[in-house]
Amino acid sequence: MDHLRIRPALPEERQALEDLQRRASLALETYREQLEANPDAIALPAEQIERGQVMVAEVEGRVAGFAVVLAEERSAELDGLFVEPENWRQGIGSALVEAAIHEARRRDLSLTVVADPSAREFYERCGFTAEGISETRFGPALTMSR
Repeated sequence: MDHLRIRPALPEERQALEDLQRRASLALETYREQLEANPDAIALPAEQIERGQVMVAEVEGRVAGFAVVLAEERSAELDGLFVEPENWRQGIGSALVEAAIHEARRRDLSLTVVADPSAREFYERCGFTAEGISETRFGPALTMSR
């Protein structure tokens, strides 16, 4: 995609990123009812931004998506991947996943994701392999790794 840039999130972007997460999450029917009943589920802790764990995708200077990578001693997890619904299927999510993979590799870690089963094909195209099922707050999800 032309003019796509991945950069660390800024603390002052926190509310805008949560709003983006809400729009992206509610655009999918899978968890809409649960999210509407549990608005607290959409939260981006300030500490994650401060620690450099949040990567933003900018298109022509506008925030189009973001990813959260939580790296621990032995593993890294893609803890969130959100793209503005109007920008879906333009390569932004894939670019954020590639940046997350690069960050994990830089630390010599594998990357896992606990994803909505409907996202399986997307993550498989990004090189992930299904490992099993995990229970989440909103039901079963697919655990995948790369």
